[in-house]
Amino acid sequence: MEEINELIEQRFKKLDELRGLEIDPYNGRFNPESTAGALRNAYGSTPKENLEADPVNTSIAGRIVAMRDFGKASFAHIQDATGKLQIYLKKDVLGEKHSLMKKLDIGDIIGVSGRLFRTKTDELTIEVKDFVFLSKSLRPLPEKWHGLKDIELRYRQRYVDLIVNPEVKDVFAKRSAIIKAMRDFLEARGFIEVETPMMHQIPGGAAAKPFKTHHNALGMDLYLRIAPELYLKRLLVGGYERVFEINKNFRNEGISTKHNPEFTMLEFYMAYKDYDFLMSFTEDMFAAVADKALGTLKVPYGDTVIDLTPPWPRIPMLEALKRKDVPDDVIADPEKALAWARSKKLDIPTGSSHAKVLDEIFKEFVEPELVQPTFIIDYPVELSPLAKRKHDNPGFVERFELFIASREIPNAFSELNDPIDQKERFLKQVEEKNKGDEEAHWMDEDFVRALEYGMPPAAGEGIGIDRLVMLLTDSQSIRDVILFPQLKPEQ
Repeated sequence: MEEINELIEQRFKKLDELRGLEIDPYNGRFNPESTAGALRNAYGSTPKENLEADPVNTSIAGRIVAMRDFGKASFAHIQDATGKLQIYLKKDVLGEKHSLMKKLDIGDIIGVSGRLFRTKTDELTIEVKDFVFLSKSLRPLPEKWHGLKDIELRYRQRYVDLIVNPEVKDVFAKRSAIIKAMRDFLEARGFIEVETPMMHQIPGGAAAKPFKTHHNALGMDLYLRIAPELYLKRLLVGGYERVFEINKNFRNEGISTKHNPEFTMLEFYMAYKDYDFLMSFTEDMFAAVADKALGTLKVPYGDTVIDLTPPWPRIPMLEALKRKDVPDDVIADPEKALAWARSKKLDIPTGSSHAKVLDEIFKEFVEPELVQPTFIIDYPVELSPLAKRKHDNPGFVERFELFIASREIPNAFSELNDPIDQKERFLKQVEEKNKGDEEAHWMDEDFVRALEYGMPPAAGEGIGIDRLVMLLTDSQSIRDVILFPQLKPEQ
């Protein structure tokens, strides 16, 4: 730490010296003619003789990430958004300005102009005729940034992580490409993108604990949204038939490799379709997105390769439990289910319904085994208060969750459009909330009123974009695909 402080002091001293020479260390006036990547693409294979016979003069700007000083000459590497390029600073070319070389540090952002040439080792390089300070770096970049011991520091200081680990930028470039591919897929099929409120008077659309805030002017509490679902379905009532939204949700829950309290979701709804159609639609979407963003349907993830080639298995939830040797009487009897779950050391809250106990058993014993894409379908109605009942088995709903790499990515169902059934289910959720279930749904009278005007039969789906990006970029933690993940306060 002492060494770091001494280096910072030296940089502040150089800053004062530059200002003493009437040089602005934070000059905003420089217009680069090119980039490191563009120059490598254009001249990366141009022979040395050609560059000498037909000189190419250019200018670039970027951060110094390496420097070797040989007295009268120095080599450095400048890094911009497109990559790195070597520069050569020579005393007899720079003249008096060469004295300012002593004021340069790794981390400084500078603009350079000069001619392209090749060194004895055949590296494409700019021989600098002039340079300007654009931003003096007052903190030294870390020499060693890799390794688990630094992982939280990398998340906390993402700005430094992006400087010293350029490959991190590739993940977020892919993230952008994935989101664009999803948007293109939906728009090509007649969907319109909309925006719905982030602050709700009544949090709804998912089983989750909300964040609470207060609006002073209105004198009322509001909640950061846990899902846009109920607003998007109001649009179906209003006459839109295909809508989607890509935006943030907020859930007041734990932080883990799979959870961040602020996360990005795609939700879309289409009238006159059901969950059977939606499963095929989802297969097509995931395949199209992977192909467009990665160029393949076989995606490396950890120690395995995920094959996104459709079709994917469709397994009823209770059947999936049976396949993991969960006894029939546990599946059929609430008391035996609770006793069995507790015998397996599962943490089951007091008062949990039979369906919730089975859901906890599923998460523990089935979910980890769902590595290749698998639809788990037909959930108990108690777990899905917004989904349509199955006609031939009204204790279950037309719902699926798609599991890939042992985690749920989309959740979807045929939408409940019966206002009487919906109100009854909301009332049951209120009972659960009164018993202490903080994640139970609230009563939303206005949504019931909207359904009373008539909502067409529809199918809807929510896709966790962060988890999908994790899958398609081989990232093991959700924090690796969120630029600024939520962290505990810095000590």
